Amino acid sequence: METPRERWIGRDAGPVVRPYAVTRGRTRPSGLAIDLVMILISTGRTPGDRVWLSSEQRRLLELCRQPSTPADLASETDLPFRVVQILLEDLHQYGLIEEVPQAAEPSDRPDPRILMRVLDELRRL
Repeated sequence: METPRERWIGRDAGPVVRPYAVTRGRTRPSGLAIDLVMILISTGRTPGDRVWLSSEQRRLLELCRQPSTPADLASETDLPFRVVQILLEDLHQYGLIEEVPQAAEPSDRPDPRILMRVLDELRRL
């Protein structure tokens, strides 16, 4: 009996790739603390000759041409948030993306009670 080498989920979808394969076995970020709402943007630098970017990292870098949050990037790429965190951390270490500084004024920040209500409603979904 022949065993298939790749598991396909659909003709158009292609083979299934496990998240740990995308992150090269890493399961947790180890550098920059990237949260759901951190705003990131591309620095405009190009990767050096010694930097190899995966297709997922290239896609994230392309999406970061506009200010984006990791939550939006995970949604846009259909990747698990933890995978996106790890890949974004790599891009940050390579100097290809940076955090957009947030306003220092406390009045510019959303009310924590509203954020908690939004979070509660998202959990209910």
